[in-house]
Formats: sequence, structure tokens, C-alpha cells
Amino acid sequence: MRFLLPALASLLCLSPVASAADLRVFPSEVVLGGPNRTQQLFVIEEEGARAVRDVTALVRYASTQAPIGSAVKVDAKGLVTAVSGGESVVTINYGDKRVNVTCKVGADAPSTPNFRNHIIPILTRTGCNAGACHGALAGKGGMKLSLRGYDPETDWFVLTRQALARRVDLTKPADSLLLKKAVRGVPHSGGERFTEESVHYKTLLAWLQAGAPGPKPTDAELERLEVFPPAILVKPGGPKINFQVRVRAIYSDGASEDVTNLARFGSSEELVARVAEDGLVTPVGNGEAAITVGFGTKVATLTITAPYPNELKPGAPAKQNNFVDEHVNQKLQLLRLPASEPCTDAEFIRRVYLDSCGILPTADEVAAFLKDTDAKKRAKLIDKLLDHPAFVDYWSHKWSDLLLVSTRKLPQPAMWAFYRSVRQSVADNKPWDKFARDVLTASGSSLTNGGGNYFVLHKDVSALAESTSITFLGTSIGCAKCHNHPLEKWTQDQYWAFANLFARVGLKNGDRGGEVLVQSQAEGDALHLRKGVAMSPTPLDGKPLPADSPIDRRTYFTDWLTAPTNPYFAKSLVNRVWKNYMGRGLVEAEDDLRETNPPSNAALFTALADDFVKNKYDVKHLMRTILNSAAYQRSSKPLKENAADDRFYSRYLVRRLPGEVILDAYSDLTGVATPFDKITSAAGDATSPIGSYPRGTRAVQVPDSLATSQFLDAFGRAERVQTCACERTSDASVTQALHLNNGYTLNDKLRDPNSVVAKWIAEKLKDEEIVDRVFLAGLSRKPTEAEQKKFLDILADGSKDGAQSRRETIEDFVWAVLTGREFLFNH
Repeated sequence: MRFLLPALASLLCLSPVASAADLRVFPSEVVLGGPNRTQQLFVIEEEGARAVRDVTALVRYASTQAPIGSAVKVDAKGLVTAVSGGESVVTINYGDKRVNVTCKVGADAPSTPNFRNHIIPILTRTGCNAGACHGALAGKGGMKLSLRGYDPETDWFVLTRQALARRVDLTKPADSLLLKKAVRGVPHSGGERFTEESVHYKTLLAWLQAGAPGPKPTDAELERLEVFPPAILVKPGGPKINFQVRVRAIYSDGASEDVTNLARFGSSEELVARVAEDGLVTPVGNGEAAITVGFGTKVATLTITAPYPNELKPGAPAKQNNFVDEHVNQKLQLLRLPASEPCTDAEFIRRVYLDSCGILPTADEVAAFLKDTDAKKRAKLIDKLLDHPAFVDYWSHKWSDLLLVSTRKLPQPAMWAFYRSVRQSVADNKPWDKFARDVLTASGSSLTNGGGNYFVLHKDVSALAESTSITFLGTSIGCAKCHNHPLEKWTQDQYWAFANLFARVGLKNGDRGGEVLVQSQAEGDALHLRKGVAMSPTPLDGKPLPADSPIDRRTYFTDWLTAPTNPYFAKSLVNRVWKNYMGRGLVEAEDDLRETNPPSNAALFTALADDFVKNKYDVKHLMRTILNSAAYQRSSKPLKENAADDRFYSRYLVRRLPGEVILDAYSDLTGVATPFDKITSAAGDATSPIGSYPRGTRAVQVPDSLATSQFLDAFGRAERVQTCACERTSDASVTQALHLNNGYTLNDKLRDPNSVVAKWIAEKLKDEEIVDRVFLAGLSRKPTEAEQKKFLDILADGSKDGAQSRRETIEDFVWAVLTGREFLFNH
């Protein structure tokens, strides 16, 4: 029988209490290994499977004697103590409700604490093996432990054998330095970690008294965590009631135990809810937060929902165009968030052009759309844009960011081959599973099969594994290379098992310049960084491939990756596309999918991924679904009641346009193309002429991130050095302001003798026509009466001093519109 920490016990299933639908007890059944062992009961009120109140201290407890005698006793706080072997029932009364909990007591003798499952967690919870203490790379005070206990075998040796075994005293366990330092019985630079009365002290003492046994291969493994309550709902208008979270560890041998006092807790949104070290959750604001729980190598989450103090109108929000709106609206109703009104046609046409194709609609296209009375004109426009040539430019550029297409690590011929293969895939609307398969199993010449350059970019096995995980799974495993992941469930063993899937990719130079031949090899393994052995090649949470299997490891991985049952692949792409159109990923950041970073709308995330798989990974189908939703077509103007929402899509989220889109818009609206005639060295310290891009090439058509452009650099284009959404930034900067106000990019275009300004003057356009054209082309709307009067007065005043003054005034007017917030942002 497993050792049970004092005040903790083995637990069985976590199931609802059938006898009282609105009361729930944890655990629903108590199993105690022997006399004097204890278990704390926890009781909550539930509504819709969400805890609304912790009533543990408010209910009345009583134990009824079983036929063979009283097995347990229970105090007024719900602490159950085993008295003797047998079975009893604890009755819980709350108002007119009653719940019975069966308690079973065995006759086991006390068990010895397990080093892996009991001692290591204590060292982790108390910070002893943290990066700031003995878990540091060089250790501390002459003792080094593995970071957060990822190497129990070595840790046991360090504690019990290293330094002449001075850290433990098995003849007088209480005199062990391990204990005395922790309680400040002797000087300790780390301070007091716990007291002699604590559960931690008593557990360590019991382990030492048993001879300090080490970890064994037969030790039960931690399989999962269960948290109680699984979800919390803060009643609107009521008091902010605290909730105590309880954590149960489930082991591979079927045993379980309460590990709340050993678990690590965190909150994803500190402005919504805070959580103390002991798991006490305190609601502090409105919205939704994930309470993350970690113990050993496993993590779990529970959600706390705190609705906003709004009174919604009956049926609001009611507009639903497809299943996206069904899930979004359910979340808004739960949070008491009203939806903003639908956007105007002028707002919609500008928004959907920019989000789908990275271009502005022309003045004629805007005028025609605004006049169109067809009720289905928005859906028809969406279909048109998904087949627009600019769609291919825009999404080829985005996927080139993702795949790091650049001459930074590729010669020019290889870079072009890689880009053309990506572009052709977008043009063909290649299903995403086939897109991934074609890249990950590419073989042969990197100039003939452009996808092969993915492996040329990532020659190191670790880099290849980590980039593949982020690119196609949307999750980062890099931290697990050297130690177990601190924020996720991935272990170091899993990392190297995953990396070994890519260890047999062979590269050799071809006959042509820049050519590399990619092939699969029959031998080769990635050795575990710490153990020095090859792990069986295994996908994340997948089944291992036997080391001697003749199956191509890349093919095996890709089969697992693109299987409809893969929980990561479809969601990774869905999240990227959703982020592009909605301004914020269902999981944010878009490439940070992990259990401790749950989606803002889990039901919607699952529904979109399922629909994506059902429709054979059709990317345009996914986009069409999102674009046709009422959620996408909402106004960006906040209501008083939803102004604080930036996570649940009650309104369209305003964001700055990408630098490439702004630069292309400047070229289109001024009639003067941007030259891309230089390339920057990989070191960034020199430029050289290049003739690859004919005049008129758009910024989103340039495949190489090293094409010289100070404007694009200032506006945060991706460098394509690492696979990370963080490479592209949308933050404002002083450099951007200088480029807009004093830089040559826009000013030179306006002054160019071939600019639209010169053409308007030559055509003798009236001031009213100029104002209308600039507003329709740049802002996709007509000016208001006040705006028209203001700018007509300015143009008229500037024309009094001759032709040159008139031209400069028109240039200033166009500049003012094209550098304004309304132009630079999508809304």
C-alpha cells in the first residue's frame, strides 16, 4: 500500500453525487489504508457543472456506524479519521439536502514514503530544486539538484551518498542536515523552508527513518491529475467567495492520493482571479481565468468564470450566422457581455480585403459594394477574395514567415525553390495535411523539390524537432531538451524520443549551385542529452516506433501528425488562421498551445478543429466559415458594457496593419512602386545590389526577409531566424513615427512626378473629387460633411499661392490621411 502523507489519503473516483444534484463532495468515496489516517472532505454547491460556493465549513457532518463497528470519525470541519478496519458512512447535511459518503478503512501498516513521488515533490514545492537555488546549473552551497527534480536517481545520490553522505544521518534521522537546514536548526542561506510541525518535515523524517530508499524502476508512475472543483462560477452581483482547490494524483498502479500541499498553482489572469500557494482561489475581477496546477511531471487546469455586472437584454446577443456564433454567443451570455452592432458595409469591405488579401479595395470597388443591395453580397465578396490573386501573395508570405524562407541560411536558388513550392501550395489550396506531409517527407533535390529546404534550414536534430513542433503542432518543447518542461507536461525523455524521429535525415551537396540532396537513412540516432542513449522514436503522446523498424521515421511521424485523431495538428492551424482574422488567437500566443494555456473558448476551438478535419483540412473552408460569422462581422466600436473585453469576441479587435501591407498600400495609393533592389547581409552589416525583383514587385511578393527595407524593419517584419510568432511585432515605436513624419518612404512617393497627385493636377480634378477619391481609396468610405468642409477649406486656401502651393497642399492632405490612425489600423 502506498505511503500516505499525514492528513492525506487515498481517493477513489471523482464523480457527481447523485443524491443531491446541486451538492458535490470530494472525494465521493473515501478509502483509508489503516487506522489514524485521515482525509479532508470538501463540499461545494454546483450550477451547470460549475462550483458556485464552497460550503465545506457550513455543512453538518455525522458518521453512522456500519454493522461491524465504527470505522471512522468526522469532526465539524469535515476531517475524516480512520478508527479501525471496516466501513462507515459519513452523512453531510446542508439545509434540506443530504449526501452520504462511504468510508472504507483497511488494516495496512504504514508505508514508506516514495522518493520519486513524495520526496522530490517536497523539494520542488519548497523551492529547493528551483533555478534560483540548488537546481541552478552550478548548484548552490556545494550541492546541485536537478531542476525541479527531473533526474530522481542523481538527486537521490546527491542527497544520500555525495559529500561522504553528510547530508543524511540514518542512525539519528532527526539530526540529518537535510532536515536541520530546512528548519533553520543550523545556518542556511536559503532560510527556513518548513517547520518541524509541517507535513513536509514529517514525511522526510519518515523517509529517513526507513533508510532513505531511492527510486526504483518498479515505482508507480504518475499518470494524471484531477482537480476539484473542475470549474468555478462566481455568482453575478454576489460576494466574491474564495474557493479551495484540491488536487489528486492518479498513479499507474491504480493508487491515488491528495497532493494539494505539494502542488504548484498559478493563474493565467491575475486581474480575474488570484491563487495562493495552498490553492485558495480568490476572485478579484471579471472575465475568465485558468487556474493551473502542477505536480511532478503532470499539469491540469480548472476555469473560474466571473461574469461582468451587466444586465443583458433578452436574447442578446442573438445574431448567429453559423456554428461559430453559437459558441461565441454562449460564452458572451455566460459572461454577461453584449455584442457590438454589426459593422457597416464600408467597414466590412475594407476589413475583409485587408485580412484576406493584404490589400485595400479600390475606390470603384468600394462604391460598387456600397450601392449593391444584394442580401448575400458579403458572402459573395468573401468567395471572390478567397480566389483573388492577392490572396496567394498574402498567404504565401505568411506561410513563408512560418517556414523561415530566407537567404539567411539558404542560397538564392534554394530560397526561391522553397518559396515557389509554398506559393504553389497556396494557389492550389492544398489541404493542410498534404501541405505538411509534402514538407516533412520531402526528398531529392532541394531545387527540384523546394520543400526539402526545410531540412537544409534545420540541420541540427534538436532544432528540427523544436521547429517542427512549433510549426505543425503549435507547441514549444525546447525547454524539455535539458530538463522537464516547467510549464507543460513534456519531459526530457519525451523530448529526445521525439527528436529521434528526425535523426535519420541525410543531407549531401548536389551538382548544381545551392543544391542539397535530402534523403532518409537507415541508421542514426539522437542521443539523450543526460542519459547518453537513444530513446525509441516517439511522437508526443504517441506510440513508440521500434528502434529496429524499417519504416521511415519521417513517414511514421507524418502519419501520426495528420491523423484525424491528433489533438494538436488541426488546432494549431485553426488557431493561426483565427488569429489572423480575429486579432487574437483562441489560444494566445498563437503558437503556445499547452495544457496550462487553455483556449478562451474551448468548445469553439474544438468545433472549428473538428469541422476543419471533417472538410479534409480545407484551409479556405476554414477561412470562409470564420469570415461569414457574425462574430467576424461585428463593429470594432465598443459598447460601455464590453469595452473591457479583448478575449471573447464581443467586438472586432482593432490592430495595426503589417508593415508589408502598409508599404504596398502606399505604393498603390500614390501610384509609385517601392523598389527592392538591395539585399542585406545575414550579419546585417552590409547591403549589395540584387536584380531578382522587377519594379512593381509588392512587399508581400518578396520572399526574402533580407531584402533591404528600413521601413519594413521599423514596422516589425519577421526576420525568419526562429520559428516563433513573436518575431513579427505590431508594437508602436519612435522609429515608426519618424518614418511616417520625416522618412522618405511616403514623402518621396507623394513628391514623385509620376504620382497620383501629379496626375490629379494634370487632369484638373476638382477639390471635391480629390477628397472623395482619397477617402474612398484609403479609408473605404466617403468623408463626413465636417471632414469634407475641413479639407475643402484647406485645399482652397493652399491653392491661393499658385500651382506649387496647391500641389504641396494636396500632398499634405494625402499624407495626413495615410498616416492617420484610421488608415494604419484595421477596424
